[in-house]
Amino acid sequence: MSSTGISADIVDRFTAIVGEKYALRSEADLAPHLIENRGLYHGSSPLLLRPGTVGEVSAIMKLATETGTAIVPQTGNTGLVGGQTPREGKADVILSLERMNRIRDVDPVANVLVADGGAILAEVQKAAEAHGRLFPLSLGSEGSCRIGGNLSTNAGGTAVLAYGNMRQLCLGLEVVLPTGEIWDGLRRLKKDNTGYDLRDLFIGAEGTLGIITGAVLKLFPQPLGHQVAFAGLSSVEDALAFFNLASSLCGTSLTGFELMPRFGVEITVRNIDGVRDPLETPHDWYVLVDISTSDSAETAERMMNAVLEQGFEAGLVQDAAIASSVAQQKALWHMRESMSDAQKPEGGSIKHDVSVPVSKIPHFMKEAGEAVMAAMPGARICAFGHMGDGNIHYNISQPVGADKDAFIARWHEMNRIVHGLVLAHSGSISAEHGIGQLKRDELASVRPAIEMELMRRIKRAFDPAGIMNPDKVVSL
Repeated sequence: MSSTGISADIVDRFTAIVGEKYALRSEADLAPHLIENRGLYHGSSPLLLRPGTVGEVSAIMKLATETGTAIVPQTGNTGLVGGQTPREGKADVILSLERMNRIRDVDPVANVLVADGGAILAEVQKAAEAHGRLFPLSLGSEGSCRIGGNLSTNAGGTAVLAYGNMRQLCLGLEVVLPTGEIWDGLRRLKKDNTGYDLRDLFIGAEGTLGIITGAVLKLFPQPLGHQVAFAGLSSVEDALAFFNLASSLCGTSLTGFELMPRFGVEITVRNIDGVRDPLETPHDWYVLVDISTSDSAETAERMMNAVLEQGFEAGLVQDAAIASSVAQQKALWHMRESMSDAQKPEGGSIKHDVSVPVSKIPHFMKEAGEAVMAAMPGARICAFGHMGDGNIHYNISQPVGADKDAFIARWHEMNRIVHGLVLAHSGSISAEHGIGQLKRDELASVRPAIEMELMRRIKRAFDPAGIMNPDKVVSL
């Protein structure tokens, strides 16, 4: 056995499957794949494999089962809970799908697209657009994140309100099991009521049950009308009332409704190049409203005007700006999507990806704000997110002048405060980022014992050797 914890012979056998060119061993080559996006986790690995076919993935998993070698699947390495990061001090082998990035087929009549698990999300969007169709998943990392990872984390993004998350955007999967067996479930059917839905077991499993190598994705007609507006409001209560008004007027044409605090807008303008405040005067809260219509631009314009007019008349909206071009629409969305990155220059940031019932958002925000400020005077709260589906990114930036390390050391304390209130409102401690390593132990403490036991039974059934992304989501 070598110093890496895996014998040179086994490394050579894995390398032979993909070829020397596609087996990375040097520290320099491995380094970018060993760290989680926010730097919370640093893992170790003796080897990264880049297979080019499903057959090679199968061969890798068969050998891994035979030798008891842990495999960590990795796609774009954009995850935020350490689910894609190998364990520290272990000999986990990383399996990257970056070479398996093909768009296999686009069927605009059936409104489906078939892609490799390593296909980049932005490329899937472009392929759909080239056929006059829309793949609606939209994320800040869409230029680098990949479909397999999106499915494995059940990614949500900014369009869940209208289109759902990845679970709702997928019809079928191709999966390589930990044993090397291949499940071809690439079905293109909207109705298929034939036994257990295996697809839903792999979606959101974070690579702990198998490796998603292919997927059938749902497409939609491209909207013919699109309008985006940015509105200032005085309270979260007014934002909720405005959301209810917009929902009633627009129905399914309301494709986005994002909530942002003044602090979030301030730091985004300050720290992100090219971002400016669309409104002349500051407001305590803001919402970004996105409307898409299937018939015409005029319909979208009329809808947006009606929403804002009634918002003003009801005393909910204090000021608003409507994008007058596609460039302005993108600029407004860029502000919202840059809000996480804008927190980095402000020092340490303690993150929470939570969801509560939409009607409970104002109560949660008030109680969480009071509790956080009582525990940490001077903390700067940047709570923003997808108000339409109840998903709030409740982030806390360090007090001005505070020591970053001392602040980050209180991560779990802040988690207990925020997550405790989330659970009190029947919410979830993970809305769209997953569990990974970050929330694995906390998950076991907040879910019923029978629920955790059922998860472990599923894990043992699919991965009897315990080699598939071990110590993520559940511990056996």
